[in-house]
Amino acid sequence: MQSTDLGNKESGKIWHRKPSPATRDGIIVNIIHTTSDYLPKVLRFLNVAFDSSGDCLIAGDHQGNIYVFDLSGNRFNLVQRTAQACTALAFNLRRKSEFLVALADYSIKCFDTVTKELISWMRGHESSVFSISVHASGRYAITTSSDTAQLWDLDTFQRKRKLNILQSVGIQKVFFLPLSNTILSCFKDNSIFAWECDTLFCKYQLPPPPESSSILYKVFAVTRDGRILAAGGKSNHLHLWCLEAKQLFRIIQMPTKVRAIRYLEFLPDSFDAGSNQVLGVLSQDGIMRFINVQTCKLLFEIGSLDEGISSSVISPHGRYIASIMENGSLNIYSVQALTQEINKPPPPLVKVIEDLPKSKLTSGDLKMKVTSGRVQRPAKPRENQIQTRILKQDLTGHFENKENELSDGLNKKRLQILLKGYGEYPTKYRMFIWRSLLQLPENHTAFSSLIDKGIHMAFLNLQKKYPIKSRKLLRVLQRTLSALAHWSAIFSDTPYLPLLAFPFVKLFQNNQLICFEVVATLIINWCQHWFEYFPNPPINILSMIENILAFHDKELLQHFRDHDITSQVYAWPLLETVFSEVLTREEWLKLFDNVFSNHPSFLLLTVVAYNICSRAPLLNCSLKDDFEYFFHHRNNLDISVVIREVYHLMDTTPGDIHPDNMLDVFVALTKGQYPVFNQYPKFIVDYQTQERERIRNDELDYLRERQTVENMQAEVDQQRVEDEAWYQKQELLRKAEETRREMLLQEEEKMIQQRQKLAAVKRELKVKEMHLQEAARRRFLKLQQDQREMELRRLEDEIERKIHMRDQEIATTVKDLEMRHLELESQKRLYEKNLTRDQETVAKEMREDADAYRRKVNLEERTFHRLIETDQTQNQKTQKLIEENLAKAEQACLNTDWRLQALHKQRCDDLQRNECYQEVAKLLRKNRRKEIEVLNAMMEKDATKWEEAEEKDFRLKSEKKVSALSDASRQWFLEKEINAALEHAEHPYHDGPRCQYEQVASSCLPRTSPVSDVSEVDASTWLSLNQRKIQWDTMEQDLLERVRNLRQRLTAQARNSCQTPHLLAT
Repeated sequence: MQSTDLGNKESGKIWHRKPSPATRDGIIVNIIHTTSDYLPKVLRFLNVAFDSSGDCLIAGDHQGNIYVFDLSGNRFNLVQRTAQACTALAFNLRRKSEFLVALADYSIKCFDTVTKELISWMRGHESSVFSISVHASGRYAITTSSDTAQLWDLDTFQRKRKLNILQSVGIQKVFFLPLSNTILSCFKDNSIFAWECDTLFCKYQLPPPPESSSILYKVFAVTRDGRILAAGGKSNHLHLWCLEAKQLFRIIQMPTKVRAIRYLEFLPDSFDAGSNQVLGVLSQDGIMRFINVQTCKLLFEIGSLDEGISSSVISPHGRYIASIMENGSLNIYSVQALTQEINKPPPPLVKVIEDLPKSKLTSGDLKMKVTSGRVQRPAKPRENQIQTRILKQDLTGHFENKENELSDGLNKKRLQILLKGYGEYPTKYRMFIWRSLLQLPENHTAFSSLIDKGIHMAFLNLQKKYPIKSRKLLRVLQRTLSALAHWSAIFSDTPYLPLLAFPFVKLFQNNQLICFEVVATLIINWCQHWFEYFPNPPINILSMIENILAFHDKELLQHFRDHDITSQVYAWPLLETVFSEVLTREEWLKLFDNVFSNHPSFLLLTVVAYNICSRAPLLNCSLKDDFEYFFHHRNNLDISVVIREVYHLMDTTPGDIHPDNMLDVFVALTKGQYPVFNQYPKFIVDYQTQERERIRNDELDYLRERQTVENMQAEVDQQRVEDEAWYQKQELLRKAEETRREMLLQEEEKMIQQRQKLAAVKRELKVKEMHLQEAARRRFLKLQQDQREMELRRLEDEIERKIHMRDQEIATTVKDLEMRHLELESQKRLYEKNLTRDQETVAKEMREDADAYRRKVNLEERTFHRLIETDQTQNQKTQKLIEENLAKAEQACLNTDWRLQALHKQRCDDLQRNECYQEVAKLLRKNRRKEIEVLNAMMEKDATKWEEAEEKDFRLKSEKKVSALSDASRQWFLEKEINAALEHAEHPYHDGPRCQYEQVASSCLPRTSPVSDVSEVDASTWLSLNQRKIQWDTMEQDLLERVRNLRQRLTAQARNSCQTPHLLAT
């Protein structure tokens, strides 16, 4: 196995000779990172991730150094220094040179491995991100923390969606299924949901596992085809789910050595089409076992008890395994080397003939049988034998938890011999030995019931008395002390309990159950008779210590007595802190290796031995403060000497004063439920509880009364301040009023002078305004006259052009009629086409009617608003209306003459059109006579249709008439109101001339003939020249529409001779 130290190098080779991994361990290279300081230290790798090709991987250490390792090119490069630990990595983005890293400040950054530049910085999490899952396309990523999961668009680096959950339901993992568009979310309550990535629609939810095999899922793995989900947790069972059928189809039981599963990942294979069969299982012992999920056979394993694996990642193509070891180094494994023994070709299929036994076979002979099978190889040693675990069929059976089983051969006597030989237990196995010595029952249910009661009232403000920097440690200490207080009421009043429990809490902070049971076992056995004199220190225990000290060192005891130093000074501080204040961590662990391995009296003898071993500095002390300082601080004392002295005291202390006779032997905690602890004066504890409750109630009453008094005082102060402010405000208002009165007098004098000047200026401006208005009126009249002449010429040219076009259309129609006899064969198809065209024409007419109705409504609304505006502004514009009416009166004659000329031209045009229509009608009659014989067959079939059409046409005309009457009534009402408003505004001046003008206008506007079908001119056209222009345009458009309709009717009449009366009447 090759080993590479990165040191301070930013680039270099991963290995210096061609790697040849052994079949036993399969390690290609071991990578470590140490500093070159005066005291070199190892920088631990925390996370590792492969890219999509599987030949490059990225790794980050706890100082934020991120390296890229190119396994195919045998190179490594330092690509980034983030200056903080990374919590997750992802290297399979769409842009191959970019990678995502989640940092300890809860942010996610994207860097480029080539340019080493920061691409983007994403924020949004409020806790540490422990997982980054990238979509198969590389465009999206999901980052997961304990309280939320967020979906990011890696093209814009913007957050698309955020998954919020209840605080009571935490997130275990949220990730994309491989090669699909599905997101799988797994929560701490074992609920698993599948979501559509684009719409975030919930596709399905997996049902809960059977109660008999229910485990809390913590780790998950999915095959490359996304069909099988493997889940595990704090158990030696694996659950395999079929995501297509949405059901649990297999439960695999791992070996008994596996108590918890920390990581799962399927081993890819190029020939299994994504349905991976080999699953890697990393357990709590640091060994990663690879099993076949179909045959439930253990194939191979990596890691060992001495070199455990912390986390592991498998490359996408399944060639390499990158594992971060517990010592912080990085191992690269070759899957080919690990599976070399498994992938050997099978032996040939032969038949073996067994000889008849003539004598007793020796142990070296190979027993052969007549069988058709493969040649059997000699059995391999046990340690190399492949272990198999078969799926249990009874899912309803009870799976026993074997976590609490002790190892075979573990004996207390042997442990004591080992302890006396080495002085302490091995660091790696110390916790296991302690748990075995104390015989901890690990009552999960009982401990959970104590924890569920919450933080005890006595320890709510623990931080004020014991300020601990680590919030996690404080939280664990609070929970442990609260559990002890809920277990026995005396512990809520024990002032030294935090000092007693703190070293064990700090040691077992990651396993609160073990911490609680260790402290409880310590109290039951090594703290016997401590609470008999509660709330005073244990006088009986201190007397035992004093008697032992008097027997072994009378001089030191006499020195204590000469300076009034009691056992509460030289013994009790050591007991209530269990020596944690005077010993270092290593010394304390070494001491308690011996304490837990011996009789409970060992702790009391340790106090005596500590004093005897420290007699030299103690004899030099004379002040009480010096003694107290000595027993509350660390001293230059060898703990091994103290332990040897304890064993000497145990052997030399006489039986009448020996603590063995006063203290009971070790008693372990009961399994299932914890024993009742009532070895204390209950009446004192109850009395203190009652007194504390009374004092608390009195304090609450006092606080309520003080709050009331403070509120009253605050109200009085506020009222006084408000009164003072009011008086000051009144004084300021009085002064301001006097000042303003003087200012107003001065301003009034100035205003009078300015008004006189302004009146003179107004007179001058009025005269100028009158001259300007007169000049503008003349200019406007001239401009209006020029515009009307120009408009008249334009209209004449337009009418002539339209007449020419109309003549061309009539000539074209005559030619079409002459060619009609050539189109008889295609009459049926043309008739269908004409029907469709008629329908479109009807739809168009309906749209035109609707548009006309909307225009009419808008016109009425404008007229109504104009009426309102006229009423509002009539008083202000009376004088201007008088001047405008003079101008309008002058223009009325010009407009009337102009309209008479236009009507005369229209009448001439109508006469010419009538002559043309008569000629066309004659031609149509001739053509109709020829077509009667052809169309007789169609008359009977279409008669009923036309009758229905006539009825509907008649009904439509009736409705139009009703609508026209309603419109006329409404128009008449609006005109009446407008006329009334105008009469009210012009009554004093223009009553007579207006009537004369209306008579002239009504007499000078004749109606057009029935053939032209032109609407009469509105009587109110005198209001404005723009209205007359609009009416002329409307009349012209109406005239053209009538001519077009007449041409269409004549054409239809020629096609259908049976409807002659109807067409002529129209």
